[in-house]
Amino acid sequence: MANSRPTRCLVIGAGPVGALAALFAARRGWDVEVYELRGDLRDESTTPLNFTKSINLALSERGINAMRQSGSNALLETVLSETVPMYGRMIHGKASSRLTEESQQYDVHGRFLRAVDRAILNKVLLNEIEALPNVKLHFNQKLTGADVRKWKAWFELQASRKPQTADGAQTHQAQDDSRSKEIEVDFDVILGCDGAHSSVRYHMMKSVRMNFEQNYIDTLWCEFTIPPVTSTSHTTPSARDGFATSPNHLHIWPQSDKMFIAIPSTDKSFTCTFFAPAADFTSLEKYPDGFLPFFQANFPGVADLVGQAELRKQFHDNPHLPLISIKCSPHHYGSAGVILGDAAHAMVPFYGQGMNAGLEDVRVLFEHLDAHPSNTQGRAKALEAYTAERVPDAHTINDLALSNYWEMHAGVTSPLYLFRKKVEEFLSDKLPVTGFATQYSRVSFSNQRYSEVAETVARQGRILLGGMLGTVLLPAVGWAAWWALRYRQTSRSTMHASKGFANLTLLWERLGRMFT
Repeated sequence: MANSRPTRCLVIGAGPVGALAALFAARRGWDVEVYELRGDLRDESTTPLNFTKSINLALSERGINAMRQSGSNALLETVLSETVPMYGRMIHGKASSRLTEESQQYDVHGRFLRAVDRAILNKVLLNEIEALPNVKLHFNQKLTGADVRKWKAWFELQASRKPQTADGAQTHQAQDDSRSKEIEVDFDVILGCDGAHSSVRYHMMKSVRMNFEQNYIDTLWCEFTIPPVTSTSHTTPSARDGFATSPNHLHIWPQSDKMFIAIPSTDKSFTCTFFAPAADFTSLEKYPDGFLPFFQANFPGVADLVGQAELRKQFHDNPHLPLISIKCSPHHYGSAGVILGDAAHAMVPFYGQGMNAGLEDVRVLFEHLDAHPSNTQGRAKALEAYTAERVPDAHTINDLALSNYWEMHAGVTSPLYLFRKKVEEFLSDKLPVTGFATQYSRVSFSNQRYSEVAETVARQGRILLGGMLGTVLLPAVGWAAWWALRYRQTSRSTMHASKGFANLTLLWERLGRMFT
């Protein structure tokens, strides 16, 4: 039997994932309280946890679908009105002394990503939940403890922001008597949407045997900005409408072990990110005279688009941040606690799926909750089912994000990668009955489970490899048949030819079974 009172839900973290989770919960009649360590994220003076404006986000079908199913009719329309469509990648390079641009469409069917400013998205979501009578927002409140066995959490009001490390962790600060006292809050379920360094996950691990894996890759990132066009601005041939380069592409300057990317914003600027091994950052910091030659050699045209003086300044002023990858299992405890988004599966940004996967977490979680009774026992079964589905998917997209770094900085110029992409797109467009589609289109433009995407793409790869081998072996089989007939006159020749033909045929059959 359903509970007589509404479910008491605490959402920790007021970012896009936390705000959407609060919206889903509120639409189901739950009493929702959202707690955020920082100040109101709609206030431009609020300092982000990593001291930088977030990398512009690429909103794709999974995130769009989650908002579509939120129960708020105008939400998605409002969000999409604040986005810029990106139909593909623009690959920048240099041929002789001429700067080059090469457009690579994302999808043969014309589907596209949407560039969205994280702050704008967050503002729209927070405005949506703040208008609901059963949602309370609490800013500047730090989760200091949570006991999922006793359904209790403790918070401390932050009188002012404490210093933080570059990865968002709190630095040590002496406590004094003026510190606000803790408050205790009861809950039925706590949703941890508080990022890679999740406090909810930390406290939940005291009660659940959680496998946990954290890795930093040997790549740092730094943010830059290409301003809107002025009378003295440098532009590229694809520039238009006040944008310094094409507004409808994700721009990539690729190198073998580094890259520079630029994503459009609605204000006609581009939010850019420089990714490179830590050794490159160290060298650029130690030998400033080599800074401009480094960028001109590796990312031709970037210094002029950003501005040479601004490029140096932004590299000096903006933090040089690490990239973290986190996997854990399970994602829940009993009926009382569950983690979503980066708290459950922080990933590197190279597939543009971090936020989309987090928003999809919300949809999947509440689909399971809707499928079970709205009581403690039903919620426990729903959270267990959520973990069973989401852990393999989270691990898969985590791995795909890591591997997509190669595609972005090297694959985009690899003939073999581009050939396979063209074959898969041709089959998808001209022979849809084959079911072929590129991995990128399955990840970005469908809601197919990530783990199923990986399995399907691996099967496609085996089929394509078998076909390519067939184009080599089939002529060899034909030549063997001709050889056998040519020398049929002698029994010895016939015997050897027959054996050779049989062996090649057997090999062909085995290859066919192996790759299909």
